Amino acid sequence: MHPYPVEPERITPGTEATANVLWDREGGNELGAVWQMTPGVLEGVKAEETFIVISGRATIEFEDGRVSEIGPGSVGVFFEKDSTRWTVHETLRKIIVRPAR
Repeated sequence: MHPYPVEPERITPGTEATANVLWDREGGNELGAVWQMTPGVLEGVKAEETFIVISGRATIEFEDGRVSEIGPGSVGVFFEKDSTRWTVHETLRKIIVRPAR
């Protein structure tokens, strides 16, 4: 796994986000990856993606007040306009797929 770029003010100090790109398109735009985050909080997550959780546990809070508890086997779809706050309770690993543009 390689460090995943996150602005320091958006993530709890000491929390690590990492990823391995599985496939991408010309220009380096990631289409699919394995993404992992250690326990902590990541603010302002905005990504258009579909994901399935492989391991770990987290709470996702949406700006509109919705809350989702996710764990192994959870599937989610997020749109670019969705802004979320992720609180990871147990190191979370998920496979993500992003739309080709």
